Amino acid sequence: MEKTLNIDGVEVKFRATAAVPRLYRIKFRRDIIQDMTIIQKAMKKAESDGESLPPEALEMFENVAFIMAKHADKDAVPATPEEWLDTFKTFSIYQIFPEIIELWDLNMETASTPKKK
Repeated sequence: MEKTLNIDGVEVKFRATAAVPRLYRIKFRRDIIQDMTIIQKAMKKAESDGESLPPEALEMFENVAFIMAKHADKDAVPATPEEWLDTFKTFSIYQIFPEIIELWDLNMETASTPKKK
C-alpha cells in the first residue's frame, strides 16, 4: 500500500508492505511494531497532559517515517534519516504519524486473510 503526503510543501510517498518490519529491523535493530505502539502511547499522553513528546518517541517516529519513505522511493530518499529530515523545514509528528499508522493498518488488513471453514 502506498500513500502520498504533503510535508512542508513537498509530496512524499510512503509505502507499507511486509518488507517494512524487516527493513526497519536491519537498519535500526528495533521492532517497528513495538516502536509504533510506544509512539502512539507517547502521543496520547503528550496530548492529554499538554506536554511535549519524549525525544525517544520522536526519534522512533522519524525512523519509521524514513523507512516507509525510503521503501516507497529508494532513489529520491537519502541514505540516512538525518539527511532526509534535512530536506524539510518542518515535520509535524501530529500530522504525519496518524497518516502513517492508517497506511500501516490498511496494509495489515490486506495481509490477513480469514481461514476457510
